[in-house]
Amino acid sequence: MTVTDNYSLAGKSAVVTGAGNGIGRAISLAFAEAGAAVACVDLDAKAAEATAAAIANKGRSLPVHCDVASETEVELAVKRIVREFSAVHVLVNGAAGYDPSGTILDLTLSEWDRVFAVNVGGAFLMSRALLPAMIGAGGGSIIHIASQLGSVAASRRAAYCATKGALIQLAKAMATDHASQNIRVNTLSPGAVETERLIKRFGDMETARRTAGPKHLLQRLGQPEEIARAAVFLASDASSFMTGADLLVDGGYNAT
Repeated sequence: MTVTDNYSLAGKSAVVTGAGNGIGRAISLAFAEAGAAVACVDLDAKAAEATAAAIANKGRSLPVHCDVASETEVELAVKRIVREFSAVHVLVNGAAGYDPSGTILDLTLSEWDRVFAVNVGGAFLMSRALLPAMIGAGGGSIIHIASQLGSVAASRRAAYCATKGALIQLAKAMATDHASQNIRVNTLSPGAVETERLIKRFGDMETARRTAGPKHLLQRLGQPEEIARAAVFLASDASSFMTGADLLVDGGYNAT
């Protein structure tokens, strides 16, 4: 088997939440390029359809509209995915709601709860719903998209930091529970990446680059495709001896 073969996802089916935009879209496209059939799950139905359509000329895709914070919607979505793909080998929990800036004194309970419901609750619900199919397929890889802010803090990002730290610990606990079933569970922690989320936070991309870029040793923001390549690694046999780990792809943000 060659090095290239190790990174192949040929014959595998993957589910990506938050697939409509940004990192999730890039991961979906990279998985398809590596040979996987991809279920593109997003709260924005049109965005999910657009990603699935972009995959169509590369391979099999399925757009799925779903609020991952809803137990009912997750169960219905997973039933549809399993019916369509029969076997599922990879799950990427990338859905993340927009988190309001503020200390805990500034946040309402409903704002706090919603961030946790999507970022952590969504990963829990999707993992719980898909694990039986993955175990039945002989095993697979679950990837929670965390953040460099899951292990270091940023001011006025209390809810976001808390959820991303929770995902890192959740992956370790799940890896412990399901290793005997050939399920690997890891987190992928990007630094600041050029997506719409940064525009919402900083107002425009140029301000984001000027403000957040220098916080990384590489003196720039990341690109969604750079995170997607790391996700292919974690999803594929190239990372077959890796579970319960947090893979930082953060431009050196956490090195200082």
